[in-house]
Amino acid sequence: MGKIAIKEDIFWVGALDPERAVFDGLLPLSKGTTYNAYLVQGSEKTALMDTVEPEKLNELLLNLEGVETLDYVVSHHAEQDHSGSIPAILEKYPEATLLCLQKNKEMLMSLMQLPEDRIQVVEDGEEISLGNKTIRFMHFPWVHWPETAVTYIPEDKILFSCDFLGSHHSFDTIFAGENPEVYHGAKEYYVQIMMLYSRMTATYLDRLAELDIQFICPSHGSVYDKPQIILDLYEKWMRAEPENLALIAYVSTHGSTKVMAEHLQTELEKRGVSVVLKDLVGLPLDELAPLLTDAATIVLGSSVIMASLHPVAIGTAFLVDRLKPKAKFLAAIGSYGWSPGPLQKAADLFPTYKAEVVGAVAAKGFPKDEAFSDLADLAETIAGKHKDAGLLKA
Repeated sequence: MGKIAIKEDIFWVGALDPERAVFDGLLPLSKGTTYNAYLVQGSEKTALMDTVEPEKLNELLLNLEGVETLDYVVSHHAEQDHSGSIPAILEKYPEATLLCLQKNKEMLMSLMQLPEDRIQVVEDGEEISLGNKTIRFMHFPWVHWPETAVTYIPEDKILFSCDFLGSHHSFDTIFAGENPEVYHGAKEYYVQIMMLYSRMTATYLDRLAELDIQFICPSHGSVYDKPQIILDLYEKWMRAEPENLALIAYVSTHGSTKVMAEHLQTELEKRGVSVVLKDLVGLPLDELAPLLTDAATIVLGSSVIMASLHPVAIGTAFLVDRLKPKAKFLAAIGSYGWSPGPLQKAADLFPTYKAEVVGAVAAKGFPKDEAFSDLADLAETIAGKHKDAGLLKA
């Protein structure tokens, strides 16, 4: 795409990767991604903010054509999609010093085998002058590694937020504006990468609120030229109560569990609880993920197969347990042939998740009157829990 001006003497010099389909071998990318690097040219010194995936090095080098001297390379995060090209950049610019936090230094030396004499450790709150521009370092651990930093240039009111506030998508136009697709992608990204640590990291929003920010430049996705939009969304995703919403996510091998899920949906809606019903078979993670930020109740539905819950249901339970969304309540429903045990022990699938398990309904074969009655009772329990939590008006 070539170098793109963000503000005077500040440029995007990264690489687009619109064809990338999976990230970290796990996360689906429906619109690819970007590896954002930024060039900051001060009156006295020049800094490169992060690099790119090594296979995209040539694009970064093309965007740096004409840059004869580089004084600093800033590493916000040691993961290779940000730092994998640092060794090549340090070789091309032998005068450059790598700036990073101590924890990042340890990880970079482990992952990249960088020479220690090229690294200058900076502290949380420390400032490095480029002349008419100043780089202020802030330690923001667990967004999403323990060594992650963000930086701020007060003279230009620009925040380089690393993975925090980012989004996996390639772009034709770099600025997010009010494009809803950008913020939908940011929601998916938040759930998949940031939500696990949100209870620890939500206070970072308070630290950012102290800054005068005109642009947010993340490490993936669009640049936010209306930064309050993404900051307000993160405030909601990280801190607001969940909504009066039940997510029923199910796998049904022969249709019985599907009938149960649909019946529970009807019973919940009768009682004023909003419902999203999703068949997990073939459901991509990037479609499921945004729903996890909003639901107060998650109901996992599964047929019993080979004396266990369906593998897709088990995988979904694993993700919920690891991602730890804000849902307050969990339940399980499903059909079995000869053993209800896997459904009755569904709570065991969430060993580290603190949400309250409010019930399990198991039907032998096709659900009959007793199962439908139990589902109505479960709906009554869920609605009552939502009322008690102040999510559903009495």
